[in-house]
Amino acid sequence: MASGSTGVVLAALFANGAIAILKFVGFLLTGSPSMLSETYHSVSDTGNQVFLLVGIRYSGKATSRDHPFGYGKAQFFYAFLVAVLLFGIAGWESLNHGIHAIQTAGQTEAGTFTVPVVGAEYETFWLNVVILLAAIAFETYALRKANKELRSQMAEFGWETVREAFGETSDATTLTAFTEDAIALAGAAIALVGVALTRITGNGIYDAVTAAIIGLLLMGFALALAWENKRLLLGESLSRSVEQELQTAISDHPEVVHVDSFSSVFFGPQKAMVAAEVTFDPELVTGEITERIGEIEAELEATDSRVAMIYIEPST
Repeated sequence: MASGSTGVVLAALFANGAIAILKFVGFLLTGSPSMLSETYHSVSDTGNQVFLLVGIRYSGKATSRDHPFGYGKAQFFYAFLVAVLLFGIAGWESLNHGIHAIQTAGQTEAGTFTVPVVGAEYETFWLNVVILLAAIAFETYALRKANKELRSQMAEFGWETVREAFGETSDATTLTAFTEDAIALAGAAIALVGVALTRITGNGIYDAVTAAIIGLLLMGFALALAWENKRLLLGESLSRSVEQELQTAISDHPEVVHVDSFSSVFFGPQKAMVAAEVTFDPELVTGEITERIGEIEAELEATDSRVAMIYIEPST
């Protein structure tokens, strides 16, 4: 799963880095408000991927005395930083620039720029179109990569919809990359509509409004992403249905009398700890109980691949 998440992040890093440069060049040559908002967007996306890669690398550290359960939650922390530091700031800057552009929209007109090599003049509109179409192509590539990874998780764990996957997955890296790529694709499409309407009507208000919309889109995503990572940072359990399956796997063991207590918690991406207090057949001796615990642990791991750490305590 980690290798899949890394591939998703690397694909997004390549796409967003190239797009950020193209959009900034477009803004310098055209002065389009929505192109500046999209530049903020792509720069934040690129920084996002760097943070996620740091989280993936840090989470791979071996367990230690200070961190006996490992560093898996590092991915949750860095994904949370992405939401607060990158998307929140980029969203606010985009919205602020969009509002300023709306206030001065009457001064915005479609112009021309000169290509020094051939000495010809072209409307800035066409430069924006080319850049945004390139951005859509890059983002589509990155989104397909993220979607493939998310779909594989949906198939593995039986999630029927993307919305269900968002509420169930503990893979914050893939969750962040998928959402970021989808928002980036939507942002590029919105910007394209804005510059097209400005070109058709000759009124810069459309370009300015789309800049503000992109800012709101980023800020909304920042809140949603922060909320999703909050549940993981605080220590979310496996879903109720999965916990019931695991409890059934324990209680169905022929020499288990009763499951007295059961709990679970994610301590890393797709890694959960399960703890249970179990009453065994009173006729079992200590050595036999140890064997039965080993059998139950194997059964729990087979029931759900996310079960990575198990503590079973015999009731006295």
